[in-house]
Amino acid sequence: MASQLEQLKQFTKVVADTGDFESMRAYQPLDATTNPSLILQAATKPEYAHILDKAVADRKGSGLTGAKQVDDVMDHILVAFGMEILKIVPGRVSTETDARLSFDVDGTLAKAHQLISLYENKGISRDRILIKIASTWEGIKAAEVLAKEGIRCNLTLLFSLAQAIACAEANVQLISPFVGRILDWFKASTKKDYAPTEDPGVISVTQIFNYYKKFDYATEVMGASFRNKGEITELAGCDLLTISPALLGELAASNDPLEKKLDASKAKAEDIQKINLDEKTFRFMMNEDAMATEKTAQGIRSFAADIVKLEQFIATKL
Repeated sequence: MASQLEQLKQFTKVVADTGDFESMRAYQPLDATTNPSLILQAATKPEYAHILDKAVADRKGSGLTGAKQVDDVMDHILVAFGMEILKIVPGRVSTETDARLSFDVDGTLAKAHQLISLYENKGISRDRILIKIASTWEGIKAAEVLAKEGIRCNLTLLFSLAQAIACAEANVQLISPFVGRILDWFKASTKKDYAPTEDPGVISVTQIFNYYKKFDYATEVMGASFRNKGEITELAGCDLLTISPALLGELAASNDPLEKKLDASKAKAEDIQKINLDEKTFRFMMNEDAMATEKTAQGIRSFAADIVKLEQFIATKL
């Protein structure tokens, strides 16, 4: 019997959720995702110091000073990590915009254009890059503009059907619903544990997947932020799953049979009502969903804090 990881790859595109290149080589994912927290972890490891040091050295003569220089070096570091990842994975890498721009359409557009420009200057075509943006209304509107320009986006920090529908209506390339963070909220709120079949994060992604397939949306669904292997096996059949090295290791070590749980053809037969979503409906649905509201805000704060830490680390190098 093949490992669960090999079985999963029959149904679902497996993506590595890490800034650690060696673990990517070990598990041979198609794509890879990073975020400010993962880049911060990687950048402070001795084995990756040369990437950061080279970006600093290359940009010292940019003529920029202060915060603008730090911001410039940060962009080059994000792209440098992305370039290394693209040497390993055959598909795409997701590179995140600044979480502090989550409510700024124009700022998000400018940052996305800057990152794409840096990749294209290094000979990387834009079809291999996904720009990661938080799933706020403003982030989704920015992604809609970028999609029309041929710039593909990964809408992250996504916790609700409202966010997912808005992304699909905006023709976003891919969404990353956060399974484990949804589970975290419900465990803290209800003070109980959940089996994988009852996991609120698994249920949320299943609902989004079925909605997309029912109404023929092209946006890809990539489950993310897993807390245990059971969450992953319950979502076998999802378009993509982005998985940490530790959980990739658990899947590779298990030979238990793995069953396809999500199926586009079965979703077609589901009795699902279509939701007409404008900005007012989006904001009201988010307001009614305490978990999605709290986890989106908390995620933005957390990523923004790690960007500040990375900037401070870069500043010491400058």
